[in-house]
Amino acid sequence: GRIDKAYPTVCGHTGPVLDIEWCPHNDDVIASGSEDCAVKVWQIPENGLVVPLMEPVVSLEGHSKRVGVVTWHPTARNVLLSADTGCDNVVLIWNVGTGEELYRLEDQHPDLIYNACWNRNGSLFCTACKDKTVRVIDPRRETVVVAIEKAHEGARPMRAIFVADNKILTTGFSRMSERQIALWDQSNTSDSMIVQELDTSNGVLLPFYDPDTNILYICGKGDSSIRYFELTDESPYIHFLSTFSSKEPQRGMGFMPKRGLDVNKCEIARFYKLHERKCEPIIMTVPRKYELFFGPPSSSTALPPAKEEPQPTQSFYALLPLATGYLRPFVFVSCVNIGVKIRGFSVNSKSPGYVASVGLTLTVRTGTHAQTADSALISELVGEIKALKETVKEQGDRIEKLESKLAKIEDGDV
Repeated sequence: GRIDKAYPTVCGHTGPVLDIEWCPHNDDVIASGSEDCAVKVWQIPENGLVVPLMEPVVSLEGHSKRVGVVTWHPTARNVLLSADTGCDNVVLIWNVGTGEELYRLEDQHPDLIYNACWNRNGSLFCTACKDKTVRVIDPRRETVVVAIEKAHEGARPMRAIFVADNKILTTGFSRMSERQIALWDQSNTSDSMIVQELDTSNGVLLPFYDPDTNILYICGKGDSSIRYFELTDESPYIHFLSTFSSKEPQRGMGFMPKRGLDVNKCEIARFYKLHERKCEPIIMTVPRKYELFFGPPSSSTALPPAKEEPQPTQSFYALLPLATGYLRPFVFVSCVNIGVKIRGFSVNSKSPGYVASVGLTLTVRTGTHAQTADSALISELVGEIKALKETVKEQGDRIEKLESKLAKIEDGDV
């Protein structure tokens, strides 16, 4: 529900905060941009705020107009992009560790910048501009490598994000004020791959893309629903899946990083929906059953390495297996309980075959704070699981032999 008025807040800006983003490399660090022309980086205490936080770790001074866009580099530590949404339309890329500007891009945008998005390996970023052009920019060369003019012909704000295979997805409005989503091939921008018209509402569409499952989530400001689509390599490329609907319209939407999901419950996405009365979690799950605990629908997600500066254009991100993530030291584990039960075997002479059941249960309780799992305990657990697998295999061999004998008895061979 609504928090108390005396609840501690992060309150170091002197103007309204326009954009925030949690750091992908450190779950306790957040960057914010404000109308006071400053970008600030905050270190949130491990146990949360007890008193108001007024002093940032770093204050980045370089913009002369309000800062409406901040986004962390996906694979390079301490690299942050910020863009002002005033008349200067300057994009700055910072080294947060030293507080210095790495790159200043001043001449690429003639009008207001709506949003910016890095590609998955951080070699390029794209922007959506009020002049109806989507630009793909190489920050190291400080050049626009691709420009998509009139991505949407409507005058209302649009958004652009990178999706699979460096394709670009845009949301915007048609000339008749219909809300649209479009997919573009970066190598051929003369025409879109597909344009889909959604409805005639006037709320700006916010796209969220999950590269691990190729699912696109579309949330509209003022809507009470979330549409989701699957992106494929074959026409029509964008396939509607379903719609989540609720009673309250959303004022904004946040997207939980994949490593924060509960894979035990087949959770593939979690949103935090802000509406007038509260911030509400919305969980997307796939209703599936598994033979064992392992095997979520999204088997891995990006685990960025700690680089100090943007890298060349090759892909260099690592993948974190989600199914076995709870065994790794950097996963949030506070208490691990193992329960193993191998149920007895039984023979039913009235029906052919040998009836057997083997059950293996593994329960993991997660805490609210990150704690390093003891490596010796992990090794011991892995050893026990291997021993259990061997036991199950031996019992399986025994079942096969008994089934063979039972078949011979029923055929009169014995």
